[in-house]
Amino acid sequence: MKTSSLKQRLQNLSPAATLVSFYAFAIFSATLLLMMPWAAQSTPVGFVDALFTITSAMCVTGLTVVDTGTTFTLFGQLVILATIQLGGLGITTFSVYLFFYLRSGVGLRDRWVINETLVHSPVRSMQDLVRAVIHLTLLIEAVGTVCLALVFVPQFGWLQGCYYALFHAVSAFCNAGFALFSDNLIGYRDNPIVNLTIMALIILGGIGFLVMRELHDIWQRRRKGLRWRVSLHSKLVLLTSGILIVAGWLAILALELGNGSFRGASLGEALWVTLFQSVTTRTAGFNTIDLNAFGVPTIFLMIVLMFIGASPGSTGGGVKTTSLALFLAALYSRLKGYRVTSVFKRTVPEETVNKTFTLFLLAALWIVVMTFFLLLAEVSGSTAAQTHGVLLNYLFEVVSAFGTVGLSLGVTPKLTAVGKLLVTMLMFVGRVGLLTFAFVVVKQAGREGTVYAEENIMIG
Repeated sequence: MKTSSLKQRLQNLSPAATLVSFYAFAIFSATLLLMMPWAAQSTPVGFVDALFTITSAMCVTGLTVVDTGTTFTLFGQLVILATIQLGGLGITTFSVYLFFYLRSGVGLRDRWVINETLVHSPVRSMQDLVRAVIHLTLLIEAVGTVCLALVFVPQFGWLQGCYYALFHAVSAFCNAGFALFSDNLIGYRDNPIVNLTIMALIILGGIGFLVMRELHDIWQRRRKGLRWRVSLHSKLVLLTSGILIVAGWLAILALELGNGSFRGASLGEALWVTLFQSVTTRTAGFNTIDLNAFGVPTIFLMIVLMFIGASPGSTGGGVKTTSLALFLAALYSRLKGYRVTSVFKRTVPEETVNKTFTLFLLAALWIVVMTFFLLLAEVSGSTAAQTHGVLLNYLFEVVSAFGTVGLSLGVTPKLTAVGKLLVTMLMFVGRVGLLTFAFVVVKQAGREGTVYAEENIMIG
């Protein structure tokens, strides 16, 4: 009876609750594995640090309170690597694929989860979609591993070199930002193979599975001489991503060349570093330079890029590139007095526009509230004179965690237990919160509530 009752409760869970439960269960299970004595090099990792590390891996963030390469054994590192892969693809993707494999079929709840995670329009075969996602992921990660092995194998030998290549390829494509080097990738700041491979993996993982699949289909149709078109979703993703990468690169380069960050470095090295940071800042979390060397305007620019994040259906976080594009298009339409929002000669449903505004406001409010609580936990009682510059550091940390980026100005290892739990919550909500909230908004669409007599107020 108890088993039947538990099964009934699980079946009655809402799709949003199901999504959260999948992630929570996986995080808890992997946390227990990481706490095992054989997972650490010396002293076993405590619960809070293990929970923080696994949540960062599952939510493909990359923030770390301990050094991954020196703290954990091979077993511990493999637990983190497997968690990154699970988080990158999505627990639900694996679950639905398992259902297909067992020929159990996919219910409405699972279809919602996959649609919200991977697609922007209905698909004919969920089985083909999930299989394509897994195959494409493994293929890209395999190519990335081979490319990185060209650098790591000569340096570390075949076994360790291939392992390092695999770990960083998976971490890059999943936009996790975990590295086995104590200085992240600073030691390879001017290595073209490492830079190009990591950036390519980050970009591919950040544009979304559906965009990659659509580009592949277009390429095949062009080869066969068939008609093809790019969907509005893919146009916005590719255009917005390209603009953000190039604009971020040029802005960071312009700000830092006169700031002394690259004193003694060649122009080529400065170009590599700034381009890499423009790509990785949006959601990946790798770094090829000490971020504390950057000026305050650059750090603020990086906060903005982290807030935007990657694209829907990808391994990255943030409010997403399409949300930014639609937000700006809708704002322009409102200022011009247009009744509808149109992009590339396509009218966007008003429901989608309203959801975009709601998500932006919710994300901004969440960041403000969590920054306040993190400051309360970490620097309560200190005066402004004693903590000069701290606000920017903690705001950077909050946005990095929420956007599942993983960059830090050195705050993460110094966090108290309460601070670690707050950042853990930020990473978790950043990975599943916006999807959950989007479902709630869509589900309640059409409920207008009680309508009272209108009365105007002054604004602006």
